[in-house]
Amino acid sequence: MKNSLLSAVLFLASALAAPSVLAQEGKGNVKDGEKKAAMCIGCHGIVGYQSSFPEIHKVPMIAGQNADYIVAALVAYNKGERKHPTMRSIAGSLSEQDMADLGAFYQQQAKDAPAVASKPVPPASAKVAELLNKTACVSCHGDNFSKPISPAYPKLAGQHADYLYVALKSYQTKNNAQVGRANGVMAGIAGQYTHKELKLMADYIASLPGDMRVVPQSSFR
Repeated sequence: MKNSLLSAVLFLASALAAPSVLAQEGKGNVKDGEKKAAMCIGCHGIVGYQSSFPEIHKVPMIAGQNADYIVAALVAYNKGERKHPTMRSIAGSLSEQDMADLGAFYQQQAKDAPAVASKPVPPASAKVAELLNKTACVSCHGDNFSKPISPAYPKLAGQHADYLYVALKSYQTKNNAQVGRANGVMAGIAGQYTHKELKLMADYIASLPGDMRVVPQSSFR
């Protein structure tokens, strides 16, 4: 019964996270993406940059993130499935090709990062291990949260803890026109935890070695 339920969850997660056809076919162009990233670098290209919406937190690192996931996230913002006024405005101005190009550009920035395998992985405390095992988080996000089972899923290892915490809470948010994420699988998972527990998991995942980083970029191109 437990295995059947897990299989159903994984199947539904795949359907909900499916990225655009362009990303699936690998049609993103790195050089074109670099030219189109001007609207992104004002937040994602500044080390330590913080957003104040819906609360103060560092903006997510996207350099080194999976291209398909970047596309899937932009599509979700465009459709309003992810509620964030600024990101929806930006995503709404992008074509599918733009999204694929940006995904390709940011994914390739992992190539110069130190190899994840060469870094020690801190063990989770008994409490955190229990929380992560409760909903089998690694079944989608992969070993040490750095090897998701689908490129449409995000790498999480090393991501900013405060961003992870805000993102996880957003799946619990309902009936809010400005905040929230409509993903049935993640809503069901996040809904099983208290805010304190979500923070414990976010802090641990952030401590793991990962590919993502902030790559400072000049606005003068």
